[in-house]
Amino acid sequence: MNLSAGCEVDNPFVSVIVPVYNDSGRIRKCIEALMNQTYPADRYEVIIVDNGSTDNSPQVIKKYNVTLLIEEGIQSSYAARNKGLQNARGEVIAFTDSDCIPHPDWIRNGVDSLLLNANCGLVGGKIEIFFRQQDKPSAVELYDSIMGFNQKEDIELFHFGSTANVFTFRKVFEKVGLFDDSLKSGGDNQWGRRVFSAGYSLAYAEEAVVAHPARHSLEQLYSRVTRLVGGFYDQYGKASYRSFARESFRSARQILSLSVRVAFGLYPVDRLKGVKKKCQYILLVYFVELTGTWERVRLLLGGKARR
Repeated sequence: MNLSAGCEVDNPFVSVIVPVYNDSGRIRKCIEALMNQTYPADRYEVIIVDNGSTDNSPQVIKKYNVTLLIEEGIQSSYAARNKGLQNARGEVIAFTDSDCIPHPDWIRNGVDSLLLNANCGLVGGKIEIFFRQQDKPSAVELYDSIMGFNQKEDIELFHFGSTANVFTFRKVFEKVGLFDDSLKSGGDNQWGRRVFSAGYSLAYAEEAVVAHPARHSLEQLYSRVTRLVGGFYDQYGKASYRSFARESFRSARQILSLSVRVAFGLYPVDRLKGVKKKCQYILLVYFVELTGTWERVRLLLGGKARR
């Protein structure tokens, strides 16, 4: 990677890297938000890496003053991020996703947090879930808002940050290596743990915010579950029936635990009001866990992880 990028004390040059795959409808909003940051315009670049889209995402991206790269060789968002890294000029590297809308001060607050925390290898910002109709979320949207991102907990307890909202230094990649591009999911989890194991500190930045749409359909929920299960399987569970049994037991325990929490209105489902919403939530818990179990069976029988 290029090591010649310059740096100012308060405004280091930042490379924002965004992978995209068949997301022409949302990448536009993401880019426009990135082009309207409070950070000095001459101190950051935006790199969009298309991962083999079959829609008109590349044509949409070309309308903006950003760098467009193509990664078609490996179908993985982590391969796309690695492609961006290999072409980035920044000392600071920031990641978000094509469906995210960064707040105007996202870069400013993320960089400040990175610089203020001693020996910091990774900063994860807040991922704020929003609904299509903010006052009328669907059952799937409510489920996703409860069970989706918890960046603060992931950083403090599990030592990784979701690349929907992460800041780091170029030198960290030079020390711990790039993302594992063989993974369809979970590469940010694995990379974050490598950063932590290398002796760096990890920090959560409440003020560095990106807005992320809640998944609103069973199809989107199904896609997320199968992708996450595939990422976990590729990292830990290949040809391991013991791992399958352990995850199946965890699923059964998850169903029981969340059902009890719904019944008594305990965190994190205390926001659910009314019998209908609680019943819908429990049904979605069953749907997610059964989908995950079936996906693990499919993978153990020789299937490939889905993207």
